[in-house]
Amino acid sequence: MATRRKNQPREGRRGETALSDFAEYVEAQQGIRYPATVSSAERDASGDHHEELDELFDNLELSDTAPQVPLRDLLLASADETLGQLEKVISERIAEGHGETVFEIGYDNSGNSMKLTVEEWNTAYARLEEAASKVRASCQLLITKNVGGDKEAASTATNPSKDKSCSGKVLIRQTPAKIEDVIETRIAVVGNVDAGKSTMLGVLVKGDLDDGRGKARVNLFRHKHEVETGRTSSVGMEIMGFDSTGKIITSDIPGRKLPWEEIGRRSAKVITFTDLAGHEKYLRTTVFGLLSSSPNYCLLMVAANNGLVGMSKEHLGIALALNVPIMIVVTKIDICPPNILEETLTQITKVMKSPGARKMLTFIRTREECVNTATQFVSQRICPVFLVSNVTGESLDLVRTFLNILPHHGRYNSDAPFEFHVNDTFSVPFAGTVVSGIVRSGVAHEGDAVLIGPDALGQFKETAIRSIERKRIRVPAVSAGQSASFALKKVKRKEVRKGMVVLPKTDQPAPTVYHEFVAEVLILSHATTIKTKYQAMLHVGPVQQTCSIIDMDRELIRTGDRALVAFRFVQRPEYLVAGDRLIFREGRTRGLGIVKSVGYDPSKPLREARERGGG
Repeated sequence: MATRRKNQPREGRRGETALSDFAEYVEAQQGIRYPATVSSAERDASGDHHEELDELFDNLELSDTAPQVPLRDLLLASADETLGQLEKVISERIAEGHGETVFEIGYDNSGNSMKLTVEEWNTAYARLEEAASKVRASCQLLITKNVGGDKEAASTATNPSKDKSCSGKVLIRQTPAKIEDVIETRIAVVGNVDAGKSTMLGVLVKGDLDDGRGKARVNLFRHKHEVETGRTSSVGMEIMGFDSTGKIITSDIPGRKLPWEEIGRRSAKVITFTDLAGHEKYLRTTVFGLLSSSPNYCLLMVAANNGLVGMSKEHLGIALALNVPIMIVVTKIDICPPNILEETLTQITKVMKSPGARKMLTFIRTREECVNTATQFVSQRICPVFLVSNVTGESLDLVRTFLNILPHHGRYNSDAPFEFHVNDTFSVPFAGTVVSGIVRSGVAHEGDAVLIGPDALGQFKETAIRSIERKRIRVPAVSAGQSASFALKKVKRKEVRKGMVVLPKTDQPAPTVYHEFVAEVLILSHATTIKTKYQAMLHVGPVQQTCSIIDMDRELIRTGDRALVAFRFVQRPEYLVAGDRLIFREGRTRGLGIVKSVGYDPSKPLREARERGGG
């Protein structure tokens, strides 16, 4: 019997160091799972540039050879034909940003200053508003430099520069033509128990401050024992809406929470918060919520008087493993002594700069820092930090501004075949069986014939989509990246479960499901060594099931090791695709990986294949 020993600090560091590199590898491999259209900029960056094709396009005169009018001239001209060109520029940028874009007046596309005076800047802003209104979009002035007014950056007064040219950032957001076009951003809220996750969401959603005794969080709880203990034990959902001008959709009556239907109808952008449990005994629920909700961002809550303790590090490790951009909110600063707050911030800085995270912390204390960080947050190396109080309301306006500007992040392909992952099931009166989840790829419409499965025998059941809802509003269709609920025909509640997939019904044979699969894994932490026959709880998207290791490309693996591993599901087969991310855990053991291939041939052991390949 192997003697269990405490994980040595050196081994822990091995796991941390390997995490960052492996997360980048997994992100690159996600292209297999969710291939997306590659932009010309990305293609040039990758070096995969075909000069022969460029020459062919030039000969065919397909390239855009029309003389480009400088952006400065478009903004300052008064002719109608240039207004049409400016509309086209705005439309293209809005399409790239999935419904919104941040436009910087004062700098052209190459980043050179336009040298605008105050009068010219005001003319350019009015021209931009006029062009935006033509494409059903509204402008919200975020921040200005050398222009004056209430949006002027504080740095222009404190650190005046020699350059007196005017500039400013403007958020342009399109009013959705249809309810299904509303921009949706999903944020997973994690952190240790008592960090203030539910309270923070209650304050953000309702607009009222907390009383320090749990007033703001009560409406977010789903169960009686949660209200009594103040601890979340389930995956809670809350939404926060912004209109096209960036105003928060809240009730006119103080303290009243608007129904989801009203928020959805009045919003141009909706932030969906997934409130996850912070207690250690609910870790399985939290991991399920993180993987199944497919979050665009992760919000890590840290209590100023406690610091990064307990499950905070576990949740942070999972978020880093999933390569989700992370933002940190330090709560309870109103009751925290200054020296303890300083210790907490020092600890957060140390952890986030460690080899496992490699993040650049940005402490956001002014509106200027907030706007600049939000517009650059597409870089996953940046990690914004807010210091807030839910009782006094300090810095909450900065958090709201940041959420309003947050750019779209995620890999989705609406042109691929339809695929929907089931996160939850319901039995609704007069609607029948309802499944909710995320559309991973493709598009679905009301009335579509679909397959749902696999069941315990690995089979799929034929059904049809009776109706579709997004945020409790009925819609005719949903596309990749959106969360939705489907009412299914002729399906009983007991026949569906979390982890199933909904696929289109075609003339092809039923989808194949597998008991075994091969994955490349990284062991983040384990007290001893892992060998074949080892069992752990495996999470792949909404799928959570016990798996057994049946083969490895080496005799044993330990903390910090990367290996090819063959897994077998213990209970039933599941629908998997190469490129799926996975996390497995058992006690203190944690590992992450990516599915390399589905199915396993015992006649071709992984170790022999590795030796043949020169590994």
